[in-house]
Parts: sequence; structure tokens; C-alpha cells
Amino acid sequence: MKKRAKKIGVAIVGWPVLIVGLIMIPYPGPGWVTVFLGLGILSTEFDWAKRLLQYAKGKYDAWEAWVKQQNKSVKVALWLFTALIVVVTLWLLNGYGIMNDVLGLGWDWVRSPLSLFN
Repeated sequence: MKKRAKKIGVAIVGWPVLIVGLIMIPYPGPGWVTVFLGLGILSTEFDWAKRLLQYAKGKYDAWEAWVKQQNKSVKVALWLFTALIVVVTLWLLNGYGIMNDVLGLGWDWVRSPLSLFN
């Protein structure tokens, strides 16, 4: 019973950390670290998570090595793609619409199409 409770506790903690990490991957910051943390937590009780953690670390290291070998234009393109993801996400979450309201700019075109307060 104690072993089963520990396994359930690890799952309850590990899965949310892993899911949040996966959501954070395309954004600047600790997305991959959070994914590895979630898998690390889960790997204490689940063999599949241990295997996936090793596989993911290998793929991440390969990606890092590939990026380091690329010329400046590819690195800039990757940076611009990341910036685009951030800008689009802020727009969809109505970050620009909120700032528009706070600053009183009157720019209705910055509001998200998903905003409930149009």
C-alpha cells in the first residue's frame, strides 16, 4: 500500500510538471529544464519515464550541437521564429489589448480575437 501511494504521489507531482514544461518549450526560458525535471520526478517510479528521459536528453543534446554548427542566418531565423511565437501568444492571450486599455491608446486592432472583452 505504501509503495502504491508513493507511485501515485510521484504521478500527481510529475505529470503537471512535465505538461507545464511541454507547454513552455517554444518560449524563452526553462521549458526543457522543466520537461527534464518532470521526467526526472516520474522516472523515480516509472521505467518508461527513465527511458524517455535518456532519449529526450540525447535528442536535446543533438539539437544543441546542430544549432551550434549553423551559420548566423539560421541562428537568427530560429531566434525570429521564437520571437514570433511569443508575439502571437501575447496577442492571443490579449496581452496587447490589456496594455492598450491600461495606456488608453484606443488601438482596437491590438485586441485578441479570443478576448471576451471586445
